[in-house]
Amino acid sequence: MTGYITKPATAFGVALALSCAWATPSALAAQGGVLPGKLAPRPTVPAVTAADLMTRLYQFADDSMGGRASGSPGHVMATDYLAAEARRLGLRPAGDNGTYFQDLPMVRRGFEPGGTVRVGQHSFAMGTDFVPAVARGGAAGRGGEVVVILGGMVGDSATWITAEAAAGKLVVLNANPRQTSLNMRALVIGPGTRYAGAAAVVMPGLERFPVAARANMARPTIGLRSAGAAAKVPLSMLASAALHEALIALAGQSVLVGVEYREAPAPTRNVVAILPGSDPALRGQYVALGAHNDHDPLTATAADHDSLRAIFAARSAVAPPVVTPGARASRPDSIKNGADDDGSGSVALLEIAEAMASAPQRPKRSVLFVWHAAEELGLLGAEHFVTHPTVPLDSIVAQLNMDMIGRGGATDIVGGGPHYLQLVGSRRISRELGDLVEAVNARQPRPFRFDYSFDAEGHPERIYCRSDHAAYARFGIPVTFFHTGLHLDYHQVTDEPQYIDYEKLFATTQLIRDVALEVANRAARPKLDGPRPNPKAGCRQ
Repeated sequence: MTGYITKPATAFGVALALSCAWATPSALAAQGGVLPGKLAPRPTVPAVTAADLMTRLYQFADDSMGGRASGSPGHVMATDYLAAEARRLGLRPAGDNGTYFQDLPMVRRGFEPGGTVRVGQHSFAMGTDFVPAVARGGAAGRGGEVVVILGGMVGDSATWITAEAAAGKLVVLNANPRQTSLNMRALVIGPGTRYAGAAAVVMPGLERFPVAARANMARPTIGLRSAGAAAKVPLSMLASAALHEALIALAGQSVLVGVEYREAPAPTRNVVAILPGSDPALRGQYVALGAHNDHDPLTATAADHDSLRAIFAARSAVAPPVVTPGARASRPDSIKNGADDDGSGSVALLEIAEAMASAPQRPKRSVLFVWHAAEELGLLGAEHFVTHPTVPLDSIVAQLNMDMIGRGGATDIVGGGPHYLQLVGSRRISRELGDLVEAVNARQPRPFRFDYSFDAEGHPERIYCRSDHAAYARFGIPVTFFHTGLHLDYHQVTDEPQYIDYEKLFATTQLIRDVALEVANRAARPKLDGPRPNPKAGCRQ
């Protein structure tokens, strides 16, 4: 897709992909344990299989999805794929207006390319000579012809001019010799501050930021649409020495600011589907299964994929050094594919849906499948669903969340391995649900060794509060979060399908399916025997 930096496959990788397109993960492992960068899709079968999980994940976390960031074309492609699969499997749509989609009120805020500041006969370019920013929740004007005024020193309010003097002006601040570091976000002028009525506030110091950092500053942001009109705030501009000096020289005169800030809709959506239950007395209750469908935007600059992976391994306490050939083609990479985070959970959810929908006997309770959007932006998709539920919230008897369930090996995490799995939240609201998960695990062909350490109260990683189950738990719905742990590729361009442990993903998916069936077929819903959370309170680890 236009604008995406793809990762060119080597001749060996292409040959391996073609020769192994229909091979199982076990067969690929037998050929040397190296998975290809690309893999041709194949039809899936009704049963949960490692091969199906692999073919699904190579599609869902492909470069063409561009990282699936909320509000991006790749996110739309990914959710189209999920909805098409839900329709093919015969699941009932449970989104908005009879569709599989539940839209979130998201907007993209950012600056139009090509912005300039014209000082006399010289034009200074956005990105090269200055980087603009707008305070969170604010809306900046379109610029135009404004008078330059000197406003004092950065970070020293004793030197500032009055709010009345600054109103409608382009206020130029001087550097503060006592400041040894700069934080662009701390420099942004927000509503209610001294210079909130200015047209723009310019500060020196652009050269102190690396090129990649400048690119990140100027990137559009995605967030929830404001309920009311956004407060008017000035442009905050971090300027080069040349622009800063030119503006000081023109104090008292006018300059032309050609910078346009826009807010536009950013299509972002949950995918919601239902497998109706078989028992008329219980089908009005739901076992909710969830994963998040989004990941991260492209990086501002590309880096060599293999070099990054070698660096991450060198920093890891458990991963062995990555050895790459001395002479090889560079693989520039800017796409955070999110294969494990949370492509693994998203495709596991599809596999569970296919297995349940094609089984001779459906579960007694209905099963609610929700692929949440905007998890990476603060659990916004899950929060939107629980505050705008498409089924009665009190009809959800439990929520099973899967987020990053494709790794957790000995080279990923201390104590990891093929039978390692983290459980979070399983006994916080319903000890009975936690006991049920343990019992189902004991019946698996190869039971997992559960790690509950990350569920400890006050744990610094705050894993309990960092995925979608937390939104459901806030309303007193029993939850269990299945997780194989953070690893060196977490939120990096190196989180790709070729590094997933598909046999482990298969075993984890089987376990979650069996837990869901056990909850769905029991006579009684899990007993609420833990402290009931306050829905209006924040999450507490």
